Amino acid sequence: MSDSLMQLLDPEAIVLRSDASTNEEIIRVLAGRLESLGYVKSSYADAVVRREMTIPTGLPLERADNVAVPHTDPEHVLKPGIAMGTLRKPVTFANMEDPDEKLPVGFVFLLAINDKDKQIEALQSVMATIQNPEALDGLRSARTLDDVRAVLG
Repeated sequence: MSDSLMQLLDPEAIVLRSDASTNEEIIRVLAGRLESLGYVKSSYADAVVRREMTIPTGLPLERADNVAVPHTDPEHVLKPGIAMGTLRKPVTFANMEDPDEKLPVGFVFLLAINDKDKQIEALQSVMATIQNPEALDGLRSARTLDDVRAVLG
């Protein structure tokens, strides 16, 4: 599973130890990477931010640094890919299960998917990674792309 996540992650769309201080800031940083790499249209970042306000994607993992998996409609995507960010200090996302609950998030997997089959595959790859506490700990301490590859295969 982790192998396929690494296949969908563009190395240039990985941001380690970001200083972003809000969920919108980290979404825009990662969306900017995907846009500059040709994965998404210029409308993508605004669409993800708008969607996150109404359909939050924070996933509670009973950690100090939970995970968020923001995404948006396929019409903003040119080709499938995933951007990943880790944060120096967690930022707040709303809980997808209880939008009134705020979660500290330390890992963001920004999905750019324009094919339903690819979306399921991407979500399965992300879920396999985030359900592995050792993988998250490895990503938390990752400082280089080689560190990320060592964790994700």
